[in-house]
Amino acid sequence: QVQLVESGGGLVQPGGSLRLSCAASGSIFSFFVMGWYRQAPGKQRELVASISRGSGSSTNYADSVKGRFTISRDNAKNTAFLQMHSLKPEDTAVYYCNAKLLDDKVYWGQGTQVTVSS
Repeated sequence: QVQLVESGGGLVQPGGSLRLSCAASGSIFSFFVMGWYRQAPGKQRELVASISRGSGSSTNYADSVKGRFTISRDNAKNTAFLQMHSLKPEDTAVYYCNAKLLDDKVYWGQGTQVTVSS
């Protein structure tokens, strides 16, 4: 059973930065495709960014965050990160970590709240 625990959310002013972390356990982390999703009130959950297995040489971003967010992974620490810069009020949401295994099973974290407000 894979467990994902997010941390790093909080309240930040527009233009500020936050770094989210997702600590994984229960299987071989380097085998996971990792993703960050977010869900704002009244909206569907959407993909923010994803990173490939292994070294993470391939990344993918939603158009709305390109150039501002960076996804990365540290396989030695079984952790994925989402570095967020130039945050906007529209980035306010619950952010969820997602892991997809080799057998296509998907696991989710519990979510961490990010609020961008002055």
